[in-house]
Amino acid sequence: MLATLMPLFGDNMEVRAYSIFAQKADTYMNPLALSTSVFDGAGNIAGFEIIDKIGLDTIADDHVVFIEINNIAIFSDIAGQCFAPHDKVVLLIDPSIKPEENYINRMDEIAKEGFKFAMKKLKPIDFENYRPVLEKCSYIFLDHKNIDIDKAHTYFSHMYKDMKLCAVNVNTREEYDELSGKASYDLYEGEFFRTPITKQQKELAPFKVTYLQLLNVVNESDFELTDAANVIGQDAALVVRLLEMVNHMTSNRGVSSVRHAAALLGQKELKKWITTAVTKELCSDRPSEITRMSMIRARFAENLSKYFELEPFSAEIFLMGLFSVLDQILEKPMKECLEMVKISTDIRQALLDHKGRIYPVLEFILAYEDADWNETLRLMLLNKIGRNVVYDAYLEALDWYKKIVNIK
Repeated sequence: MLATLMPLFGDNMEVRAYSIFAQKADTYMNPLALSTSVFDGAGNIAGFEIIDKIGLDTIADDHVVFIEINNIAIFSDIAGQCFAPHDKVVLLIDPSIKPEENYINRMDEIAKEGFKFAMKKLKPIDFENYRPVLEKCSYIFLDHKNIDIDKAHTYFSHMYKDMKLCAVNVNTREEYDELSGKASYDLYEGEFFRTPITKQQKELAPFKVTYLQLLNVVNESDFELTDAANVIGQDAALVVRLLEMVNHMTSNRGVSSVRHAAALLGQKELKKWITTAVTKELCSDRPSEITRMSMIRARFAENLSKYFELEPFSAEIFLMGLFSVLDQILEKPMKECLEMVKISTDIRQALLDHKGRIYPVLEFILAYEDADWNETLRLMLLNKIGRNVVYDAYLEALDWYKKIVNIK
């Protein structure tokens, strides 16, 4: 199985929910599955399998999570498959759940068990016909490009006063700013939060300049551990963050100084932990999803390196994932960002030119994040990578990030 998370934002770039998108069928090797895969496993709901494996808290923290179900799975034992609080789960349906008595009755039964519903892919022309279904829904996903939001507000506030409107395909920051500025929707989903910065947004904050200097020290190819310890020791907050991470994420719980960490970990691992700690601090004034995306990409990329036969470059691949949103962190174009940090030619080629020997890992991760399963499966076939190892690598990255972010 393949699975990824998509964040949904509120008006202030705060994550309010996540959607789980999963794929069981191999639609690349078996194109026929594109039309039949929705019936594979019938009542087994992939989203619940993921929650059961790593826990809702790891997936979505305290947010609600949207889980797709089809017109067969809706008749399965949904409560029996869900090991999360039912009020944290929203079942995402589509027009295959028709305004017919058997579906309406089943939705009533599920609602009594504490679940909510959301409708997606319903055309405005069908709103009236689907009124019996919409009356059971708490959310509706709307393509903001194909709907008059003022009319939609008038319609839904009159017909379903508690319905929350979710804009999908919000793919640029300009679209998000315009929609959220008018408080047009309750939630927003799309690529807007990770689109490349093409022009300088503002001057770099002084604390970011300091942290970039620290990054450059540890990214020297032949940096001395004691020199790194001395530089990092100048920033008390970073020292605390680094020691907390090292003690929490290793079997050694008694690391009490940066010099101790340096001696214990060695150059390669110390560089990784310092860079992770610095990146987390750099993200402190940015939306939380930027931190999450940066770190999950880094760990996911590192986990995948051996399957791309690039394990000797796993440290560089980790940094490539971590720095893949550096433009979002520094609010500058990527070319300018990479002029501020000392990185290898391989990382520069991957992030700036989208080529080079380690770029295939980033290319794969971007397709995976988009839930572009056909492209993901094509790249897996090309690199002879199994689905189970990818799925496990992604879930481990989610779990790793959760541990990192919860370090106090």
